[in-house]
Amino acid sequence: MRVYKFGGASVKDANGVKNLAKVLQSTGYDNTLVVISAMGKTTNRMELVIKNYFENKEELPSAIHEVIKYHNAILVELFEHKRHQVFADIKTLFDELNAFFKSNKSPDYNYVYDQTIGFGELISTTIISHYLNEIGLKNKWVDVREFIKTDNYYRNSNVNWEATQANISANLDTNILNITQGFLGSDANNFTTTLGREGSDYTAAIFAYCLNANSVTIWKDVPGVLNADPRYFENAQLLHQISYREAIELAFYGASVIHPKTLQPLQRKEIPLYVKSFLNPEEAGTRVSKGKALEPEIPCFIVKKNQILISLSSLDFSYIMEENISDIFSLLHLYKMKVDVIQNSAISFSVCIDNLYDNLEKLLQHLKAKFKVTCHENVSLYTIRHYNDSAIQELEKDKSLLLKQLTQGTVQIVTK
Repeated sequence: MRVYKFGGASVKDANGVKNLAKVLQSTGYDNTLVVISAMGKTTNRMELVIKNYFENKEELPSAIHEVIKYHNAILVELFEHKRHQVFADIKTLFDELNAFFKSNKSPDYNYVYDQTIGFGELISTTIISHYLNEIGLKNKWVDVREFIKTDNYYRNSNVNWEATQANISANLDTNILNITQGFLGSDANNFTTTLGREGSDYTAAIFAYCLNANSVTIWKDVPGVLNADPRYFENAQLLHQISYREAIELAFYGASVIHPKTLQPLQRKEIPLYVKSFLNPEEAGTRVSKGKALEPEIPCFIVKKNQILISLSSLDFSYIMEENISDIFSLLHLYKMKVDVIQNSAISFSVCIDNLYDNLEKLLQHLKAKFKVTCHENVSLYTIRHYNDSAIQELEKDKSLLLKQLTQGTVQIVTK
């Protein structure tokens, strides 16, 4: 059994859908489960729909119409006959969306988000399943919500592995090509839930784990995992092999590799994950598996922009002791600050954070009551895994350094 995952960029238009079919034809599609995201930027469009539902109901119909218009353009290009069943099926899905908004009584944003955001995935997989059948790639459309069961922690649900395993083992026909949605699940009351960040990749890993699959392949518009983001670094190189542990380390430091929650179930059963190009499916791409940490063994560069560096020192030059550090971390937790770097000495403490919930001012007011505080906003955090002297020198060139920290195998540098 193989599991494939195609993201939104791979199916953003009719040509993308046709290319997906070519990938399946060239690689084979027997005993294959295909997990597909919403098309293009549909999730962003659906978030605008939800925003208008709560804040500007007059704009709600036009926001939904934009989603309909986008998908209709793809439908018209893929299917010659307007009487094809796919048009009725897509209309039914949009009717369900409108019916939900008319009948919903819940003021809970997270609940409403989960009941509506997934229509992007339901629509994309319906279109693609019909198209594949139309051109002779016989498949079954599968509603992922009937298989992946979760709690009701909306927008970041936790998988009920026992129920999910039982559903997949009993009800999924593994002898055919199955098409299903990424990102979604359902709770005990059959309300739709979502799996949080990188949810579609995680969906692929959940199915692979429960099916004891041979492999998972994530199809992207890049040749595989690179040692640096080419938007910020020149001469990025393809990594041929990454161990599970190394991939988790890279993700922790901010690399857009694979989210750790996707890797964890695969690591438990040693199922290899491939990141390959949907433009050049015959190329090897990157393999994430048990084995060598990194191949080739070269420095890996990661950058996180728009970070905040806070430096604290005691008002009376007394030591920064355990109770001070405990207080600082309590406040970071209270204000939901994501901590990326920590550095401390006898009388100072520095922390580089991500202000995801816009609570910086509240945090600073609290800290200033006990410490002398210096705050640098809009700094950049650079991380080099497997660094060498030349990599550090190249990175530091023409930059103003605010903090530098070296550990075995990793260097982190904060610059203005």
